[in-house]
Amino acid sequence: MSSRLGLRFFQNARAGFRNSGPFRRPGAQGFRFQSYDAAAADKQSTFQRMWNSPVGVKTVHFWAPVMKWALVIAGISDFSRPAEKLSLTQNGALMATGAIWTRWCMIITPKNYLLAAVNFFLGCVGVVQVTRIVNYRRSLDGSTTEAVKELEHEVADSAKAVADKAEKTVEKST
Repeated sequence: MSSRLGLRFFQNARAGFRNSGPFRRPGAQGFRFQSYDAAAADKQSTFQRMWNSPVGVKTVHFWAPVMKWALVIAGISDFSRPAEKLSLTQNGALMATGAIWTRWCMIITPKNYLLAAVNFFLGCVGVVQVTRIVNYRRSLDGSTTEAVKELEHEVADSAKAVADKAEKTVEKST
């Protein structure tokens, strides 16, 4: 009897989910994924439009940029730190991340201008910090080319160390 009850519950629940979710039939109206209708948007308040938007408050497209602002704020707070204590690789990564993901935000669907803005500012923070580091190292050596060569060697050495570590890990596992 109890197994029969479980089977009935499963069948009823399954029927309820057929018309909603990512695998719904074409033309079926579900409650989870709502389509964006321009005529219905005119009747909605600003809050309702923001709530029901494809990049609205109830989606990851809204909350990911909001959380990513913490990286921008942390980078801005590093403006007060001395340049000799800043990491070139970390700030280079912030700069590259900002540049790459700003472009990607304009390619994906739905276009996420909030995420593009935070990535743009993340890239700007990275550019400012990398510029500060290069200027500091140039002032120590007195030559821009020597500072750039030193930076190249630092980046190359760290990349070689990571590659060596990866090779040792692969050798241990085989």
